[in-house]
Amino acid sequence: MNIVISNRDDRPIYEQITAQIKEMIISGKLKSGEALPSIRALAKDLRISVITTKRAYEELERDGFIETVAGKGSFVAEQNGEAIREEKLKDIERRLEEIKREAELCGIDGNTLREIFDIVCGEDEI
Repeated sequence: MNIVISNRDDRPIYEQITAQIKEMIISGKLKSGEALPSIRALAKDLRISVITTKRAYEELERDGFIETVAGKGSFVAEQNGEAIREEKLKDIERRLEEIKREAELCGIDGNTLREIFDIVCGEDEI
């Protein structure tokens, strides 16, 4: 499993880990039932605190992406298509909010932003 931690990313390390594992699950790179590295092994591999990896795994479990079996480890949970779609929608909304804020900083109004979006998507696709 290839996880990259960036010091330039504004998000805490555990959130970077969580986001990357979620993306691997959603994209199908990690399959249902597949074992994840142990918390200690991932911490050692990434050269970070065990507490940080534990928090990432707890977030993933809370969100239903992984299941942890005592004494056996953590595994990719069976994925619900609707839950995956909802997760992607939340991500798109977050990114659109960032784009909106950036547009406002540049003096770009909502109508211009919609025009750009229409061009990017193709008017017949919206």
